[in-house]
Amino acid sequence: MFERFTRDAREVVQNAGEYAERTGARTVDPDHLLLALLDREGSRGSFALTSLGLDGERRESVRRAVTEARRRAGLSRAEADALAGLGIDVSEIVARVEEAHGVGAMSGDRRDRGWWSQGRRTFGRGAKQVLERALRSAVAHGDRHIGDEHLLLSLTLLPGVPAEVLADHGVTYEALSRILHGGPGEAKAG
Repeated sequence: MFERFTRDAREVVQNAGEYAERTGARTVDPDHLLLALLDREGSRGSFALTSLGLDGERRESVRRAVTEARRRAGLSRAEADALAGLGIDVSEIVARVEEAHGVGAMSGDRRDRGWWSQGRRTFGRGAKQVLERALRSAVAHGDRHIGDEHLLLSLTLLPGVPAEVLADHGVTYEALSRILHGGPGEAKAG
């Protein structure tokens, strides 16, 4: 499938692996893909984000929200709210765990980074779903190649932290589709 990826999409995947490696995460996850997409400039995905007002400080706001979600063991706000409905205070659990084991103890990131020495970056189930959905998105729009915009579209469709954080910042599948594929009153992205 990677032979169908554009240079921009390949760089997003590579940079997502680097994000995972830097934090010592066990796998490359959807949030790593989102963070790598936020770094892009001059690509279709970057154009779409900027068109929806996600530039500069607003991109930093997305990064902070993703980091906070990792501190909650990757739970989305909706999942934390559902647990609260059962009487489980995720914030209290995080505070207690971090008091005993340090900030970020629930992030799933490992302190011993030796497991990366094999040179293999394993994609978590969620990241694999994003890549598969990106392929479907490209095919559905008649595109021969998978670009970073397809990765971005798929992140907005799959439930979890990236979709929630993007929606909180006005980036939804519908809004992206209007920007990328044209719609009433919208210019089609190059």
